[in-house]
Amino acid sequence: MDCRFTEADLRGLVTERCEFTECRLHRCRPRRVTPPRHRPADLCVHSRTLTGSTLTACSLLGSQFTDCRLRPLTITDTDLSLASLGGVDLRNTNLAGLRLREANLVSADLRGASLRGANLSGARLSGTRLEGADLRDALIDASALATARVAGATVDMSIAVGFARAHGLVVDLGDQN
Repeated sequence: MDCRFTEADLRGLVTERCEFTECRLHRCRPRRVTPPRHRPADLCVHSRTLTGSTLTACSLLGSQFTDCRLRPLTITDTDLSLASLGGVDLRNTNLAGLRLREANLVSADLRGASLRGANLSGARLSGTRLEGADLRDALIDASALATARVAGATVDMSIAVGFARAHGLVVDLGDQN
């Protein structure tokens, strides 16, 4: 809880039943983070570079990513709720199905990323680059989406209608009976 790792060598790190909440890792050098698949781990990993890392079944609840180089990154079944990812570069990264509730994604670069089915409820998206991103089936606040750059993003009908309403349009869906 509220742990700090500075200039730690985290190469080859394997986690099992670990919990790190609200951690700060600075100038650390993790190479690959692979929790056992059958045991989800709560893991806070943020540093200057996580390039080439794999995060599976992790909880990064409330973690802060500062000055981080994250690409390429493989991340699945992970909870990034309340995480601070402002300004990070996650272009073309598969973030499908992740939990990003109330995450800070201000000015993050998510161009071409797959956020399909991700939970972005309450996420802060001001200035976030979502051009070409796949947002189908994502849970996302249309008002927050209105503050992001979204040209060319792929959305489903519910997101499109919410986005239009957030921009002041009156949407006539016709007779739905």
